[in-house]
Formats: sequence, C-alpha cells, structure tokens
Amino acid sequence: MKAADLKGIKTGTLRVTIVTTAKYFIPRLLGPFCRLYPGVDVELEVVNRDQAIERLAANRDDLYIMGVPPDTLPTERHPFLENPLVVIAPHDHPLAGCRRIELRRLAEEAFIAREPGSGTRIAAEKFLASHRIKPRNRMQLGNNEAVKWTVAAGLGVAVISRHALMLEPMHDRLAVLDVQGFPIRRSWYVVYPAGKRLSVVAQTFFDYLKREAFTIQEELAAPPLRRAQKKPR
Repeated sequence: MKAADLKGIKTGTLRVTIVTTAKYFIPRLLGPFCRLYPGVDVELEVVNRDQAIERLAANRDDLYIMGVPPDTLPTERHPFLENPLVVIAPHDHPLAGCRRIELRRLAEEAFIAREPGSGTRIAAEKFLASHRIKPRNRMQLGNNEAVKWTVAAGLGVAVISRHALMLEPMHDRLAVLDVQGFPIRRSWYVVYPAGKRLSVVAQTFFDYLKREAFTIQEELAAPPLRRAQKKPR
C-alpha cells in the first residue's frame, strides 16, 4: 500500500465502515468504483452508529460513513449526499394521503423508534423536542427492516431515512405522511480522524463519492411511495 501510494497507483485494500442505513446506497456506489479500479479490494463493515464510533476512535478503517458524526472525537467530516428523514405509517392509516398535517398531530401517535444512539433517532428527537413534542415510543428496534415491518403491521408510525425506502418492496403496505416540517434535512458524511493522511486508495474513493453521489440524489427526488389523495386535515 505504501509503495502504491508513492507511485500513485490505485491498488491495495480499502476499508470502509458504514452505519446500517447507509447500506441502502453505498454498495451501489462501490460496484462501479470496483469496476473502475479492479486492483482495489474492499472490506466493508456495516454496523450501528455506536460501533462505528468505536471503530473510528480506534482508527481501524480508512473511512467512515454516517449521518451524525460524533462531537466527542476530533474528526474531519465532509457532507456528500442528502439524508432526508420522513414519517412513515401503515398504508391505511387515517392520515395517509392527507396534506400539510400539523406537526403536533404526531404527539397522538405511537412511535416505532430505532435503538438509542441511532443517528436517525437522535436527529428526529432533537427536531421534535425543538417543537416541544415528546414522541410516545411504543417500542425500539435495532434496524430499519424491523421498523418498516412493524409500521406496516399497524403498530405505530416511525421517522426513517428516505434512503431506507429506495427499492422498497413494501410499497403497498406503507405510506409517507406529509407532515409539516418534514422531511428533516440532513446529510451523509465521510468521516475520518483529524490529521489522518488518507492513502491514495482512500482519497480516490473519497473523491469518487463526492463526484458520483448525484446518481443517488436523483433517485431521492422521485416519490418514495405511492399515496392516495385525501383532503387536508
């Protein structure tokens, strides 16, 4: 790797750790990258945010992809892609298809939340708290798939990344609610320890992400789920 760096050759191993929600788009960017640079071997770790921060603190990988970088560690953090958060409900929920739902209406709903430490949960609770709304969490689950299935079963609503609805096979079971203040606008970040010198391979992938993320951004502009139209409430 060091010899390749000196020669500027794109070969060696790229170690990337991503939080679980990033699994919906990072592999799709890795495929074309590996075809461009067949000499690069990729080691990809998919973990929750707390585990990603532990790996970051130990400098175990080249790059880290997360939505909420830690404030407790000195890091370099670079936004490269939007990460909007939306409210989902069962397809037959009374608010499905309604427009401009008042934010305070969510206080009446049971919430299906991600685990403590989740970037999505941190951002959602911070936003709701800024409007003096405390979500009534019915249960907390450790991954987006469990959250979506639980919501589809009618046990509550949830705040989830728009990325988790891309290529969604449950279009007929879920609805995105048009709630005032949503989507919550956030970003995905490339993170690494402050002062770290990136290898040629890591720098090449970093530059590739900044250049090619627009392909995922275009998909975000499409409607996530089909919605029936109802009158405003």
